[in-house]
Amino acid sequence: MPIKVALLDDEDLVRSGIRMILEADPDIEIVAEAADGSDVVDLVARHRPDVVLTDIQMPAVGGLEVTKRLTALPDPPAIAVLTTFDLDEYVHAALQNGAAGFLLKDTKPRELAAAVHTLAGGEAMLSPRITRKLLSTFSTGGTAAQEAKSRVAELTAREREVAVAVAQGASNAEIAATLYMSQSTVKVHIGRIMNKLDAANRTQVAIITHDAGLA
Repeated sequence: MPIKVALLDDEDLVRSGIRMILEADPDIEIVAEAADGSDVVDLVARHRPDVVLTDIQMPAVGGLEVTKRLTALPDPPAIAVLTTFDLDEYVHAALQNGAAGFLLKDTKPRELAAAVHTLAGGEAMLSPRITRKLLSTFSTGGTAAQEAKSRVAELTAREREVAVAVAQGASNAEIAATLYMSQSTVKVHIGRIMNKLDAANRTQVAIITHDAGLA
């Protein structure tokens, strides 16, 4: 079964370019498009995409609100925000709202398709370089840091190791190899970590772990 993708962007040319890039991959299918997120909940209900790519800034309803609306659903698709700048001030808010990551609009075609596969597989698609840059730039500090420390205190020593690896942008396969465990065990640990940290996805795990001073 191909990975079903919904694409939201108010620029027709951008949407067309992304659609052409992704549909060159036989395992990806664009099932829906829209110029903003006004009807995104209905769009997702009708087309059941596995992944939603949404521009961060659109008229009427932009990427932040799209993320809020979709993560509130019982079984939301993976969500990635699209932005022109890798330090867009809205990106951190989108990640905190439950987006699985973000993509630059100048991402190379092969990397864009690979990111969709990563998202569909349940992993965040932030590269280690972008993860470090994003977290260091938008570190919340203060009260949020204290809250993060309180949350990570619930983790076991092994779970902390896994959480730090996630914050460093490591994939499940990389974590498994580094910590000498199977990928299925890594998935179990990440599930428990997300539950204990009250995190919606791996990216929120990374943010909380970073704010707690562990990565």
